[in-house]
Amino acid sequence: MEYEVVIGLEVHAELSTKTKIYCGCSTEFGGDPNTHCCPVCTGMPGALPVLNEKVVEYAVRAGLATNCEIARESKQDRKNYYYPDTPRAYQISQYDLPLCAHGHVEIAVGNTEKEVGITRIHIEDDAGKLVHDGYTGGTLVDFNRAGVPLIEIVSEPDMRSAEEAVAYVEKLKGILEYIGVSDCKMQEGSLRADVNLSLRPVGSEKFGTRTETKNLNSFRAIARAIEFEIARQKEILDAGGIVYQETRRWDDETGEGYATRNKEEAHDYRYFPEPDLMPIRLSEEYIQDIKNSLPELPESRKNRYVNEIGLPEYDADIITSSKYLSDFFEAATDICKNAKAVSNWIMTDIIRIAKEKGIEYNELPFSAENLSRLIMLIDKGIISSAIAKKVFNEMAESGENPEIIVKEKGLIQISDEGAIKEVVDKIIAANPQSVADYKAGKDRALGFLVGQCMKEMKGKGNPQILNKLILEYLNN
Repeated sequence: MEYEVVIGLEVHAELSTKTKIYCGCSTEFGGDPNTHCCPVCTGMPGALPVLNEKVVEYAVRAGLATNCEIARESKQDRKNYYYPDTPRAYQISQYDLPLCAHGHVEIAVGNTEKEVGITRIHIEDDAGKLVHDGYTGGTLVDFNRAGVPLIEIVSEPDMRSAEEAVAYVEKLKGILEYIGVSDCKMQEGSLRADVNLSLRPVGSEKFGTRTETKNLNSFRAIARAIEFEIARQKEILDAGGIVYQETRRWDDETGEGYATRNKEEAHDYRYFPEPDLMPIRLSEEYIQDIKNSLPELPESRKNRYVNEIGLPEYDADIITSSKYLSDFFEAATDICKNAKAVSNWIMTDIIRIAKEKGIEYNELPFSAENLSRLIMLIDKGIISSAIAKKVFNEMAESGENPEIIVKEKGLIQISDEGAIKEVVDKIIAANPQSVADYKAGKDRALGFLVGQCMKEMKGKGNPQILNKLILEYLNN
């Protein structure tokens, strides 16, 4: 039987506030265990929460940026469940009155564009972190993360493949970075996704039984977990078995998922309004002020790069997918006034270096100003494109100013026509067969002669002058 895949995502994003959602403890990542916590975020008896107003602002920003309707009045609710890293034995979340609802984002996979609906965006507090000690066999708990503010972005079940799901999370990540509400560092858990997935026979309107794979914190893990779950459910259904509604985990090392518990429904959490917190009421003026403060979003930047600057759509899509990369592009272009050259360096060498080093773009050792200086050295004829590649690789290691690298390593391009002519005469005299081959119509001989000249000049010869002089000789 042929099946249609139905996917909905719950994306959790940690907000970039300085303090936690209900207390004044730091949200900074990486502190010593249990040093960023207090009686409120560890659930001590008698400790009362106070809502961080910045959390509401950031959630509204996210809602407006994803075309959501903003609730003028909402509330917070207790979501009751016991886990060792949930110190109160309940999470403060939102149930029936979320801050944001009925939004959407546009995604593109290949040449196909589609709209993915957003059911809701609500605020809640994060849990702590369990640390399993393989040596003793025990488990410790770190409450530094408990109370870190989250928004949960719940999609409609509109995605039909792993590619669409990844494209959706990439789109959300870009939006959240652009509006400055989350650093979206997936490796630190700042952005993670739960995948709800089911299969149904092609043509059926009724959804199949869904499973939920929790806490996927990389695009690769999202894609692999989806492909695994599709294959698992298909095998069960083809054998006449039953897919059970359950919560699952993904092991990225083994490439396998496994069940952890039966999937809860809303009534299992026994939601009720949080009695220690007041309702949230937002004025029209408050919402409008946030809307007016939103920056240019990725889609708008992409269209501007294509229509006003003339970048290929693919290049513009890649560059605007990262706020840092897009800001880098704009800063470098403002200095060197050569947008296409900046785009070419980003699309080839910068992306390559980031992948090779396994780093984020904001961890690159050189600045946009240094890349623009490198481009201007090429444009002024001071260095060739071949030499520029060597200088770039040096920049990627040291972060040094390209002008200093060129000067210290003696890489300035030779543009003196007389000096180049001496080399051309020497190479042509030494390679009469290549000259004869060219005159016989073998164009590849020209490339050989140019290469020999460049080798003789240690890559410093001006390629335009070099080609001109060789062609003048060959065509006489």
